[in-house]
Amino acid sequence: MQDPTLQDLADFIAASPTPFHATATLRARLLAAGFTALDERSDWQLEAGGRYLVTRNDSSLIAFQLGAEGALSKRGLRLIGAHTDSPCLRVKPQPEKDQQGLWQLGVEIYGGALLAPWFDRDLSLAGRVTFRNADGALDSRLIDFQRPVAVVPNLAIHLNRGVNDGLAINPQTDMPPILAHSLDGGRDLRALLASQLASEHADCEGAQVLDYELSFYDTQRPAQLGLDGDFFSAARLDNLLSCHAGLSALLDSDGEQPCLLVCTDHEEIGSSSCCGADGPFLEDVLRRLISDDAERIQVIQRSLLVSADNAHAVHPNFAMKHDENHGPQLNAGPVIKINNNQRYATNSETAAFFRDLCARTDVPVQAFVVRSDMGCGSTIGPITASRLGVRTVDIGAPTFAMHSIRELAGSRDPGYLISVLTAFCNSAQLI
Repeated sequence: MQDPTLQDLADFIAASPTPFHATATLRARLLAAGFTALDERSDWQLEAGGRYLVTRNDSSLIAFQLGAEGALSKRGLRLIGAHTDSPCLRVKPQPEKDQQGLWQLGVEIYGGALLAPWFDRDLSLAGRVTFRNADGALDSRLIDFQRPVAVVPNLAIHLNRGVNDGLAINPQTDMPPILAHSLDGGRDLRALLASQLASEHADCEGAQVLDYELSFYDTQRPAQLGLDGDFFSAARLDNLLSCHAGLSALLDSDGEQPCLLVCTDHEEIGSSSCCGADGPFLEDVLRRLISDDAERIQVIQRSLLVSADNAHAVHPNFAMKHDENHGPQLNAGPVIKINNNQRYATNSETAAFFRDLCARTDVPVQAFVVRSDMGCGSTIGPITASRLGVRTVDIGAPTFAMHSIRELAGSRDPGYLISVLTAFCNSAQLI
């Protein structure tokens, strides 16, 4: 990959197979750049000009820089929001299945996944494991098998002649991946996880695994493709592309303006959790930044949120699925997402601000409105706007195959998004 931005995005995605790993990757990069980690259970000593981060549930992160003395009260916050989770196959609590001499794991579908692309892929397994260590204390660590350990094979067409006429996939019976031959009546997943813990973490020898949150993922690395390298293909582009762009913008900014990056879990299932956008995480952090209620309202009203989540590019084989005047194209810049029923939080003022920002940054910009006879998806923008009262614009990089195991973006759009978000972080004036 010749483009350093795409290579960095590819490395970020490859290191982030689950929301836990995405948060750990974000945290590690921020710490390496000089940010200070905070603990929600401790008192915070914040200083003007300081740069800080805090995580919740190991799967959501907020990072912020305060700018010069008094800048927060006078200029408000430049907020960038994204989410760390993607649709996938999650392992059930008692998943072991021994069928036809093969060992499988039962899975639950997380989010609105396109299931057909999961068949015949080389899958690995990653997530968070909670255990009792050798001293009897409870602890949690992340694991990642990295290598292919499972597959969901298709049924041969000879046994399913009508498959190309339409296939109804049963998530309970059709999706359990195969991991191995059964040995003497089966294997023990918790014993397997204990072994993996010990191999990845030297201090976890002898751990007794109590529970876990594990996801299967595609082991194929991201790739730039096309005759002229016009496209970028990867798993979890929705929404790690936006997490990476927000992180890059924050790190590339001049540090003069108060900025905050919030990357939360559980967007794909509604955001209603302690660490989701519909939970109190962001509000809790803002209360600690600005303890006075009246002053906090004033700061929020001087602030602006750019909610970054991928947008639907117009597909050449399915152009009729778009409004004829609102078909965003790959490599044509970020998309402003608009819905008058408030599935997106964009209004005329925030859209105008973002259009002007793109113009001043020499970044092309597009607009998306769903067809009037189709339902509209949503994202963290309306949720955050309604909880905080902050002005919001919903935007995103155009993509194909959203919610597939492998999605497709334009190879120039990640750079466009980083450029305009960096300009946003450096903006002295908001609307």
